[in-house]
Amino acid sequence: NPRVMQKVQEEVRRVLKGQATVTEESLRSLNYLHLVIKETLRLHPPVPLLLPRECGAPCQILGCDLPVGATVLVNVWAISRDSMHWDRPEEFMPERFEVNNIDFKGVDFEYTPFGAGRRMCPGMTFGLANMELALASLLYHFDWELPHGMAPTDLDMTEVLRVVSKRKDAFLVVPIICMPI
Repeated sequence: NPRVMQKVQEEVRRVLKGQATVTEESLRSLNYLHLVIKETLRLHPPVPLLLPRECGAPCQILGCDLPVGATVLVNVWAISRDSMHWDRPEEFMPERFEVNNIDFKGVDFEYTPFGAGRRMCPGMTFGLANMELALASLLYHFDWELPHGMAPTDLDMTEVLRVVSKRKDAFLVVPIICMPI
């Protein structure tokens, strides 16, 4: 999404102007970057199906009776694209999180890229910090182009859903040094 990339890159370069590297303090000021990461994790959760859970007591979910011992899998990928919870769910719109308090904490069940409750991913904070640092650094130091005059509309964003999500086809971009490393 060229519009989003330009906007987040402008934010990163404005906040980091003159700095040699991204700092923890500067990451706190990158609000749009955080929205982009949230939206990316909504559309492309790292693990499309949460780890299996076992029913400890009989229960009913959406009219389906589940006995004790039944295995339950939560399809995060499908929930994240459900039009009952998301306006235009197939569109990449980081701005949706500006007015929406939904967060990673695992209490908003329509948004659970790291799971929910007591069993949510213990590496969530570490993973987010690494995503923020890497993405901010790449956006600060490089401009990016698609290879051989390819247009953004030529990209096939099809995913292969297995234990972890991945793109069907490799995503290639050409880095152009913008800020000294």
